[in-house]
Amino acid sequence: MLFPLFWMLSTSLKVLPQVYIFPPVWIPNPVVWANYPEALGLFPFWLYLRNTVFLVVMVTLGNLISCSAVAYGFAKLHAPGKNALFGVLLATLMLPEHVTLIPTFVLFQKLGMVNTYWPLFLPAWFARSAFSVFLLRQFFLTLPDELSDAARIDGANNLTILWRIVAPLAKPVLATIAVFSFMGVWNDFLNPIIYLNDDKKFTLALGLLAMIGVSNQGGVVQWNILLAATTVVMLPMGIVFFVAQRYFIQGIALTGLKA
Repeated sequence: MLFPLFWMLSTSLKVLPQVYIFPPVWIPNPVVWANYPEALGLFPFWLYLRNTVFLVVMVTLGNLISCSAVAYGFAKLHAPGKNALFGVLLATLMLPEHVTLIPTFVLFQKLGMVNTYWPLFLPAWFARSAFSVFLLRQFFLTLPDELSDAARIDGANNLTILWRIVAPLAKPVLATIAVFSFMGVWNDFLNPIIYLNDDKKFTLALGLLAMIGVSNQGGVVQWNILLAATTVVMLPMGIVFFVAQRYFIQGIALTGLKA
């Protein structure tokens, strides 16, 4: 698992001739730190970083808010056909995203949203992530109903109970969903390349694709420069995962356990 990461880091610090040597050179000599500023200068890194961070924030907030509301309804509210609807929701997990790609694109095209960020974050605000709803619903079921009943006696409505009582208790699961959302958007390549045409709106994933052409000199791809940019792009994702891993592991462990 760690070998590709080691190879990426090693190659990013090599001079170009060492990249193509066989047998491979494992430890770069000399170590070329200048590959990193050179890589970031080949494409508008800070612009693409801002675009990516904007999408990460919007998708993560959308998933946390909408999926929490839907999961609370499935877990704590009573309505005819609730279990059947939840079964339909789980059935959508069996559909690959590519199956709905064309009708979704046609829908956003009819709405005039192609080449905008709306198709990339708007679905998250309508609880598109069935897995997140399932994860939260399973956790909400472990919470005793006495907490909600006591709040209702004090005059609290369902929204107040959700945001003031249930959500604070679900911090580990919410952190897990936030990590999944962050990783999904940060690594997303398919949706941006379908909906975005303006290079000023590109994300970091599309920026790396564009770098393959920019770093090609005389038919030779400068893999040391390309992997230096890849290392920088990957670094925030690694930091977020390791910082949040305590909540991440706790959220996975607690979900589905009965109180």
